Amino acid sequence: MNGRRAFRVVGPVLVVTLLVAALFAGCDRSGGQVLIGSKKFTESVILGEVLAGLVSDAGVPVTHRRALGGTRILFNALASGEIHAYVEYSGTLTHEILAGSRPADEAALRDRLAASGIRLAGSIGFQNNYALGMPEARMAELGISSISDLVDHPELRFRFGNEFMDRVDGWPGLQAFYGLPQQDVRGVEHELAYRGLAAGDADLTELYTTDAEILHYGLRTLDDDRGYFTQYDAVLLYRIELERDTPEAVAALKRGLGLIDPARMIAMNAAVKIEGRAEAEIAAELLRERLDIDNEVSTEGRLGRLLRYTLEHALLVGLSLSAAVLVAVPLGILAAYRRQLGQILLAVVGILQTIPALALLVFMIPFLGIGAGPALMALFLYSLLPIVRNTHAGITGIPIHLRESAEALGLPAGARLRRIELPLALPTLLAGIKTAAVINVGAATLGALVGAGGYGQPILAGIRLDDTALILEGAVPAALFALGAQWLFERVEQWVVPRGIRGQVKP
Repeated sequence: MNGRRAFRVVGPVLVVTLLVAALFAGCDRSGGQVLIGSKKFTESVILGEVLAGLVSDAGVPVTHRRALGGTRILFNALASGEIHAYVEYSGTLTHEILAGSRPADEAALRDRLAASGIRLAGSIGFQNNYALGMPEARMAELGISSISDLVDHPELRFRFGNEFMDRVDGWPGLQAFYGLPQQDVRGVEHELAYRGLAAGDADLTELYTTDAEILHYGLRTLDDDRGYFTQYDAVLLYRIELERDTPEAVAALKRGLGLIDPARMIAMNAAVKIEGRAEAEIAAELLRERLDIDNEVSTEGRLGRLLRYTLEHALLVGLSLSAAVLVAVPLGILAAYRRQLGQILLAVVGILQTIPALALLVFMIPFLGIGAGPALMALFLYSLLPIVRNTHAGITGIPIHLRESAEALGLPAGARLRRIELPLALPTLLAGIKTAAVINVGAATLGALVGAGGYGQPILAGIRLDDTALILEGAVPAALFALGAQWLFERVEQWVVPRGIRGQVKP
């Protein structure tokens, strides 16, 4: 294949790739609504529901994008205008988000945020500080009362939330500040750390001081005797442009300043995590009692949720897989015809497959926003390797005597490809598409971290709320979906592959 022919293959591939990127970038725009965000822990989701309720009461269309992920995802989404407001914590702003510039005081913090188009409106009314906690009986057994006492117990097992493990104001700084010698230190989901303490699989974890689990699991906080942890006021952040575009929404959001005291926040967290009530219901109850706002709370049944999750998941898998087929099959053909270029192509798509899914999702947010866009693009990229590789293997694995026979008949290269090589390679090619589909079904659950929905939404909510039934509500349908996808492609293979060559070419 000469350079011109190669361009004829690569050119359409590049066009399709650009069109796919443009399509994915256009997903999930606000459409004139105010978009409220929240992190993937219960308190943040409750506060997101409170903000959404305030805006809704002002008659402004509003959407709450729930449990989008960690600090970086939320703040980057706010900075890029993908959401308009959310509740952050002052210590997180100064020690994590703006650690490079480290504002000296609140005025400097406000100025630094304003330079990014963000307004710090003020405090919601409570602090949620970091602390270290242990079961009360274990503390009494070891005679531990302060963080400094931990120095004498290097055998203790620490289980911290993954974000705390990497934050500047988390474990690295704490370990250096106190000179802690513990080596059995691992990162887990924050909610799972509590279960580890209760089961005796861990000795200590970090606490958020408004967590309902502190009392529920009989934990005590260790005295921060050298004053490492700073104050973390819950503060309202919103886009400055919102003041110009929707001033009534800003006025509504500011009604939330000073609205929640620490005791009420702990009680609301307990109502959700211990009593199993819905965040929207708890937020509506607060607004009704404190501000006489009577918002209607709609509840969705399990069947309705399952249908919605299935549709969202099917769209994620179907769109990303279809786009990948359009791009990967021509790339596989090109790799088969151009051996040196083929090795480069296979190496590139192989490298894409090794990028951690969460890292890829976060990387895509500045370009594609939050929602379905980054999830679709990540799934599209993950689908390339099995399809490119199997297309390449299917064509290069055709017996040499069949190739020579086709050439002896005088068939042009294009006709040989369409009439002989692709039909013979079809079983292997379809096996690659089937593999990509099954991979996509599982990987698509991570799309819930950026607001793409799907079966990942109940799984993440179940982990956050320690609710096995919720986890199964997403995990079981996802497994059945994967089995269904595999069955479907097996039927497609029987339908499109000629009986004479069916099963002769293996992946």
